[in-house]
Amino acid sequence: MIKIFKYLQPKEWLMALISLGFILAQVWLDLKSPDYMAEITILVQTPGSPLSGIWIAGGKMLLCTLGSLAAAVAVGFLAARIAATFSMQLRSRLFNKVESFSMEEINRFSTDSLITRSTNDITQIQMLVTMGLQLIIKAPITAGWAITKIAGKGHEWTFTTGVAVAIVLAMISFLMVFVMPKFKKLQTIIDGMNRVTRENLTGLRVVRAYNAENYQEEKFEKVNTELTNTHLFISRALAVMMPVMGSIMSGLSLAIYWIGAYLINAAQVTDRLTIFSNMVVFSSYAVFVIMSFMMLVMIFMMLPRASVSAKRINEVLDTEPAIHDGEKTEGMKGVRGEVTFKNVSFKYPDAADYVLEDISFTVKQGETIAFIGSTGSGKSTLVNLVPRFFDATKGGIFVNGTDIREYTQESLRNKIGYVPQKAVLFRGTVSTNVAFGGNGTSEKNAYSQEDVNLAISIAQAADFVEKMDKGSDSEISQGGTNVSGGQKQRIAIARAVCRKPEIYIFDDSFSALDYKTDRILRSVLKKETADVTSMIVAQRIGTIMDADQIVVLNEGRIAGQGKHRDLLKTCEVYKQIAISQLSEEELSRSAGGTL
Repeated sequence: MIKIFKYLQPKEWLMALISLGFILAQVWLDLKSPDYMAEITILVQTPGSPLSGIWIAGGKMLLCTLGSLAAAVAVGFLAARIAATFSMQLRSRLFNKVESFSMEEINRFSTDSLITRSTNDITQIQMLVTMGLQLIIKAPITAGWAITKIAGKGHEWTFTTGVAVAIVLAMISFLMVFVMPKFKKLQTIIDGMNRVTRENLTGLRVVRAYNAENYQEEKFEKVNTELTNTHLFISRALAVMMPVMGSIMSGLSLAIYWIGAYLINAAQVTDRLTIFSNMVVFSSYAVFVIMSFMMLVMIFMMLPRASVSAKRINEVLDTEPAIHDGEKTEGMKGVRGEVTFKNVSFKYPDAADYVLEDISFTVKQGETIAFIGSTGSGKSTLVNLVPRFFDATKGGIFVNGTDIREYTQESLRNKIGYVPQKAVLFRGTVSTNVAFGGNGTSEKNAYSQEDVNLAISIAQAADFVEKMDKGSDSEISQGGTNVSGGQKQRIAIARAVCRKPEIYIFDDSFSALDYKTDRILRSVLKKETADVTSMIVAQRIGTIMDADQIVVLNEGRIAGQGKHRDLLKTCEVYKQIAISQLSEEELSRSAGGTL
């Protein structure tokens, strides 16, 4: 828990120090009031005492109360400011850390858990800091100072107060033992709640199409019931605290007055006024002691959950990304758009089997290399190694003659125009989606509107974009749910084109396009980007027939490599794929008349 406070900035520490000064002032003023109360008590009980003395003592008590109020307001303001600033910094650090993660770390924590850690967990820390500065620091100071004030005023009263404090500590210890594990479980359950809710919202169309609303409701009710029961257990356990604390406080006051009455009755007449005054003062200070422990109880109600949250946040912040930056920004002089795989093998973290084994090929500037194979053969995994979403387990991958691990990740990815298998669009407009990643902000981008319009035109998206209400300024909803699958793919392709990269990676990015659009788009791409290297993952033979190189993958290994016409004759796997997709006439024509 303490470890997370290392992220506090010097400015926050300074405000905390100032806050401590106000807390000391508040405690001193609070504990000064009983002294004036004792003075008033003596004046009232002493015949002939001037009324002005009572008014003066009462005025001093009022000033102490108002001063304590002002100090409390100042502490509250500073605590809120420190907590809000600290939580903002934690959110920024957490977001930046997650941004640096490879897919390995993302999968380890899970998206749902990372969302919970960035929101709910940080909120718990913020609440603890806000209350902690006001209570954690104040409570022990108040208790310790009050004990020094009552020391020596009566061993009977001191013993009674000690018994009350012991009961409070025993209760706190008991609850910590039984409630702490539930707080640890609570945050994990919230992760599950986020996962179920997120799955239901993102897959809403499928849920409705399969009439699976009841099934989804049952999944949600299961995790919701578990979350509710855990909350109820914690709330019931903690609900016992306040009534018991109130009873202890009332019982302590009653015991002090009962003991005081006994002592006064047994004392000499001349000593009774002193004992009565001590009883009034002791009662006030004893209440301060118990209230201090009540404040600590409130913190203990928050501390276990905040401690679990701090541990979860530290887990993310302390995780070192598996992929580290190199230092180079450029490859070999005179080499551009060249990609080479040398004996590359890859397996996912903690997996036993390799997904790719001994992959070697070279594609030069302006050439097109295509990858085809059955589902699960490793096509997408292969192209995802180029932008370093994962690092190869064995072998080396070279871009422009330089090992990609020697590049900074930013400079490597600036050379690549990547279109994922599942087109991803962001909330905004068509233009902001196409110009995404222009090394600027969403308001000011490095790409001009002419660049955006040209990219839209090349991606064959102009026909539907121009028909939208505001053209390229038309709104795109989160996830692109207000456009079709083919339209999403074309906007995603336009985004890659707008980047003007050295290397295109199309990860099955033409699958949602009709054959005519597919053919026109590839023809325009080849013409407009003749000097750019293309790496294409495809399921359709028609998409890759004209590629300079075709790599056929089968169970993670290269089953064939060459041009379309050659592979029809030399690679049985490729031939079977072609037979399943092309007519006899198309096969015969593409094979040069013989097959």
